[in-house]
Amino acid sequence: MIFQDIPFQFFDIWDGVESGLYYAIVGFYFLIFAYFLLMRFRVSKKLYWFYFSILFLFLAAGRGFFIVYYFYAPELLGTMPDLELVGLLMILYRLATFSTWLAIACLMGVFGTLIFPPVSDVAEMEDNESKIKKFLGNKNVRIILKFCLIFIPIVVGVLVLTLPDALFMDPDFNDHPYYAGIELVTIFGYPAGRAVINFILLPIMVLVIPFLFVYLAFKTFGVLRRSYALNAIGFFIYFSGRIAQGLLETFGFPHVEAILPPLLILLSLLIIVIANNYEQLR
Repeated sequence: MIFQDIPFQFFDIWDGVESGLYYAIVGFYFLIFAYFLLMRFRVSKKLYWFYFSILFLFLAAGRGFFIVYYFYAPELLGTMPDLELVGLLMILYRLATFSTWLAIACLMGVFGTLIFPPVSDVAEMEDNESKIKKFLGNKNVRIILKFCLIFIPIVVGVLVLTLPDALFMDPDFNDHPYYAGIELVTIFGYPAGRAVINFILLPIMVLVIPFLFVYLAFKTFGVLRRSYALNAIGFFIYFSGRIAQGLLETFGFPHVEAILPPLLILLSLLIIVIANNYEQLR
């Protein structure tokens, strides 16, 4: 058998398939990062492409930490005290989540660039324009709003790094085989910190992006419309893959979980690359 001479405790063939697909995703992240940074931002010097490139760098870092967290760190069970292993797992989780929220900060940078373009790109306000439009047309106001959009996810990431384990630890760590013995702060049996991040803050932050691209697709024409529409489809599929991963893990479909979510993410990345591969958008 393929694993009979390897002393794995939890890592099976499906973990090998799933981790292999996520390795491919991490490699794709790095390629996309380099492409947008060197081929788009270097040429155009637009912040939009800078945010878009750094986004994939942080996604790669976050996914790398999650790969170790899910597939390799549990294999250390028995080589160190259980509480130390749980501490290591929590460090990996914190770093992975922090990197993810830095990626979300980049997404918010993309969002801010799209909804608050440079004042030079906005038509001058007429006298009959509403006060709100005039207010949002102010250069300093736009800079402050863009800064806030980026700053909020960074604050969330820092909180994940600094708040107690009781808010974020997987409840399974208190059961076999870890027996961490940490009393959790929960909401309906789910760690409170994870609940707020995964079910409130994360959907609010990430779902605005595909819907924004849908809106822009309806408001534009030609190459821009095709680009925005494909970006919307790509991000919808990407977030569908992330949601599917959590649902399949919760309802216990390990074989499907090993294949479907990473394949959806890979498909979404391919669509996003195609969406931004129009020479006219440089």
